[in-house]
Amino acid sequence: MIALHTKPAMAAALASLLFSSSGAAQVNAYVAKEQSPAAKAPRVQIARGPELESADESTAIIRWTSNNPGGSDEHFAVVHYGTNPKELDQTAKSHIRLNQKHAETVFRVSVAGLAPRTTYYYTVDSAQASGQSDGIRSSVGKFTTPGPGERIMRYPQPN
Repeated sequence: MIALHTKPAMAAALASLLFSSSGAAQVNAYVAKEQSPAAKAPRVQIARGPELESADESTAIIRWTSNNPGGSDEHFAVVHYGTNPKELDQTAKSHIRLNQKHAETVFRVSVAGLAPRTTYYYTVDSAQASGQSDGIRSSVGKFTTPGPGERIMRYPQPN
């Protein structure tokens, strides 16, 4: 019988703590410390890649690693692509936040809206939040999207 009265009393006590102004005043919001921008790297170079990570009939993921470009922490990975290696007139971007403590940065961009069984050519770049390029531009790479229901996996994916 005592156990039946204990549960409502505990619930009432918990509710009063959650909804009281004194309880709300005790909650401290986390405030991220903004770091000043890192010094820009004198020269940004691609260390690995670029290469196809995975693809299906309509989407491909391109990845590469460069030394940390520095500058603004807010960055964009950029892929210029098209079906003609001399006309890379389409662009896909992916937002990334640099970690100033890491010497290298892995960039990944999802390129969507592709046609199945089609060869695409691409170059990669990275850019500051302002849109200013970090000054790297890879040589032209290529990949071919698989047919419907097929998938290319070049890197193991986490479960």
